[in-house]
Amino acid sequence: MKVTIGLETYEPGARPTAVAIGNFDGLHLGHRRILQTLRRVSRRRKLRSLVLTFHPHPERVLGRTKTLMLQTVLQRLESLRGSGVDRVLVTGFDRRFSGLSPRDFMKTVLRDRLNAAAVVVGGNFRFGRNRTGDIKALKALGAGLGLEAHAVAPVRKNGLVVSSSLIRGLVAKGRVEDAARYLGRPYRVSGRVIHGRAIGRKIGFPTANLHSENEILPAGVFITLARVGNTLHPSVTNIGFRPTFGRGGLSLETVLLEARKNLYGRTMDVFFIKRIRRERKFASPGALTRQIARDVQTARDYFKAHKLNKRLA
Repeated sequence: MKVTIGLETYEPGARPTAVAIGNFDGLHLGHRRILQTLRRVSRRRKLRSLVLTFHPHPERVLGRTKTLMLQTVLQRLESLRGSGVDRVLVTGFDRRFSGLSPRDFMKTVLRDRLNAAAVVVGGNFRFGRNRTGDIKALKALGAGLGLEAHAVAPVRKNGLVVSSSLIRGLVAKGRVEDAARYLGRPYRVSGRVIHGRAIGRKIGFPTANLHSENEILPAGVFITLARVGNTLHPSVTNIGFRPTFGRGGLSLETVLLEARKNLYGRTMDVFFIKRIRRERKFASPGALTRQIARDVQTARDYFKAHKLNKRLA
């Protein structure tokens, strides 16, 4: 998979493309259906499959909302790399871009710049100035410009439409098991292991403190899988403010259940499997230590009953 950053740097080449458009944050079950359609259309018409995605999120640029993302850009690209598409174009979204009319977007961006012969979008796709373009406009304009347009129906699960906004809300509330059902895999936070206050080591449970660029960090104590390199480690992760020791900054700390190794400076992925409890203030460090021991045993019992999931990316 080839990645290009910036619309102006994209070189279309001679081979026409089938383009899927979207933020693809989380690459959830609905996104996967769109990419399946993209691959099918590109194979049928012998086109290069291309994903057009944006950074930052258009809603941030337009000042409507400060959308917190499920993935960093690098995580999004990692997920797309495993989807079987040929190319990904990550482009900025500014007010000039947002001011394009629906026809100008399809003509100047899709047809002229991306050499698109087909476009694939989700069923609620809106585009062009003031979001005036819809699926009906996409198909009508596409017919006039020689672009085959495909609108993919949303995925429904448990009576709900699978969407990034739905999953963001679940993760923010700590409902990681529910989020995983719509993502198709556990929610992941990535970062670098840094030196902390060594509180965990002092009370008998040394932790890996993670500095993460992920924007949604669910609060509480969780059963997790920690990946360092290619190795998965059963673990327990706490995200919170360590109220027992005086409220400080938000911390992300992971206790590896089996491994005891120096991880400082290493990159770690933490996959959230199940929330054990909410964070709370304990009467003493000893009371906290006893609770952590119970949390660790809860995680050990869980992993004893469940095989490690090797398909986590």
